[in-house]
Amino acid sequence: MVEPLRALIFDVDGTLAETEEVHRLAFNRAFEEAGIPWSWDRTLYRALLAVSGGKERIRAYAADHDPGRTGIDALVRDVHARKTEIYTGMVREGGVPFRPGVARLIEEARAAGLILAVATTTTRANVDALLDANTGGTGHGWFATFACADDAPPKKPDPMVYRVVLERIGLPASACIALEDSPNGVAAATGAGIAVVVSTSVYTDGDDFTGAAAVFPDFGSVTLDDLRSIHTKA
Repeated sequence: MVEPLRALIFDVDGTLAETEEVHRLAFNRAFEEAGIPWSWDRTLYRALLAVSGGKERIRAYAADHDPGRTGIDALVRDVHARKTEIYTGMVREGGVPFRPGVARLIEEARAAGLILAVATTTTRANVDALLDANTGGTGHGWFATFACADDAPPKKPDPMVYRVVLERIGLPASACIALEDSPNGVAAATGAGIAVVVSTSVYTDGDDFTGAAAVFPDFGSVTLDDLRSIHTKA
């Protein structure tokens, strides 16, 4: 007997909202304020997104492009903290709405009594800013748990963040669907045994989503019944 769908687990950046360009701008402003001569254009940033996690991304860039720089641990800590302040301020000013279909899917899932959860490599502050801006703060209560950067140090494609969610919500992987936008997200969810549905984002369009149960340009035309059907066949 097929396990019924009982939970939707959402990624954040690129899935709930098109946030990555705001992240890029915030990184660049933090670099400038710190007097670091780095600037990430869109092409470079797309490549850097292969590394999940902001701190990890800074460290990987430094290793490849500025290997002689000293004090890298303090740089990663301080620049990332300032980048988070800049990013959350930009998001709270508005202009980063939920992606098409996201709010409706959440509404349908809540009405049907499904559990909602978040599994992300971003910080909780970033998630809070997005929910505050788009829901006036009420969205915090929609989700049973938030597994964020500090909850799972090994970042996607490592499956740890999804395993944390499964443990917290007390459901088997077979009762869940993950909603993602990136190959790393697909690998993380499938590594935890969870079927994945992808909505491609600005920075992942054209990527290889092998392993996903379904791929859509966005969730604008995807219903909860569609997800149930995909889950049954996955």
